[in-house]
Amino acid sequence: MDVSRGIWTSTADLDLLRRLVRAGFDWLAVDAQHGPVDRGRLHAVGRALADAPVPWLVRVPGVDPAWIGAALDAGASGVVVPSVTGRTDAERAALAARYPPLGERSWGPFPPLWGGDAPDVEAANEAVRCWVMVETPGALDDVDGIAATPGVDGLFVGPLDLALSHGTTPEALLADRSEGAPVPRVVAAAERQGIAVGAFAGTPENTALLRAQGIGFVAVTSDAAVVAAGARAVLDATAR
Repeated sequence: MDVSRGIWTSTADLDLLRRLVRAGFDWLAVDAQHGPVDRGRLHAVGRALADAPVPWLVRVPGVDPAWIGAALDAGASGVVVPSVTGRTDAERAALAARYPPLGERSWGPFPPLWGGDAPDVEAANEAVRCWVMVETPGALDDVDGIAATPGVDGLFVGPLDLALSHGTTPEALLADRSEGAPVPRVVAAAERQGIAVGAFAGTPENTALLRAQGIGFVAVTSDAAVVAAGARAVLDATAR
């Protein structure tokens, strides 16, 4: 299986983001739920990544139409929406990600503020991707309803919170391929609706586990891990 390899970032440093988005990954995600990017910084991130060579996404803080709209207004190609508890939340997220008549997104793109071009409404609706996270017991219970929600383009497995809710470890969760196990349930629901499945791996080992589960859109590492690995590589190469 081919893997679309992304990098997950939890930084608001614009220079680092610009370097990482050009480092060879297939996509980059900006974490505004557990990272320092707030609404004020979002404008600067959008301007810094306006000429990014690959798509970039924003994990918004929650099922918040204003945040979803702002992330897309900044130029993100899609959103990853956490804290979804069922189909109702998924519907709110999907409607917030697209302009009428497909959704309820309000008009207000950022690029004209720095001299860029505003997007075409139809093209924006076609290009945007709304990823809904499956990380809560409610989302897992209603995973078929979420996958069938119009405007939901993909299910995104959150292994840390999903493992916490099942009293296990992320590694054990990702390795469990038994019938009715959480990750296979998510993959099967997405396959029934013909939508994508993504997940956070963070390590090569977890990436392999996700590939074995049939998940190809994977955050294979993080900004912190890349910096740490680079430092180790330099120290190892210069050790006496």
